[in-house]
Amino acid sequence: MTRAMNTSALMLLNASPRLPLIAALAVRFAAIVTQWEQRRRSRINLGKLDDRLLRDVGLTRHHADQEVSRFFWM
Repeated sequence: MTRAMNTSALMLLNASPRLPLIAALAVRFAAIVTQWEQRRRSRINLGKLDDRLLRDVGLTRHHADQEVSRFFWM
């Protein structure tokens, strides 16, 4: 399981060891899509930061642009 999987998904998977395979796959898929969306939103917001704020978090414009240009699944 990925770290980003939300706690309700983990509770659902752990609550019933007899969870049907299709349900377990659906929960896993939803968690992965949620992680992708979080990455996408984070990268969009990173791209909006000005140079001063990037310096505050220890990034250069070049490094921020590299991160923003990555695919959402990476």
